[in-house]
Order: sequence, then structure tokens, then C-alpha cells
Amino acid sequence: MTEITKDMIIGDILDAAPSTAEFFLAMGMHCLGCPASRGESVEMACAVHGVNPDELVEKINAHLQGK
Repeated sequence: MTEITKDMIIGDILDAAPSTAEFFLAMGMHCLGCPASRGESVEMACAVHGVNPDELVEKINAHLQGK
């Protein structure tokens, strides 16, 4: 996976890069196996959990780049 964006679907991100689950769990999204949560975009999930989507995307992309 090259880079994620806030409009990407969480399930697609998790399928391509399972190590990103820790970032979703840290924001309080504990139902990652649920079909509903896997079908949400990063931005939608952040809105529900009160998290800044741009900050989350930045952290995940840094992780994926090994920083």
C-alpha cells in the first residue's frame, strides 16, 4: 500500500496493511471485525469517534513508511 487517505475504506486498509489496526484501536474503534466498521471511510470513523482524520492519516502513513 502506498499511501492512505481519509476517504479510503477501513476494511481495504486493514486487508492491505493489518499492522494499521493498532491505530484504529487506539482511537477507540474496537469493533474492527464488524462489517459495518470495515465499510466506513477513515473520515467517517473519525467523525464518530471524535478524532482528527488528518492527524490519524498522517500517523498511519508515517507508520507505513517506517518512520
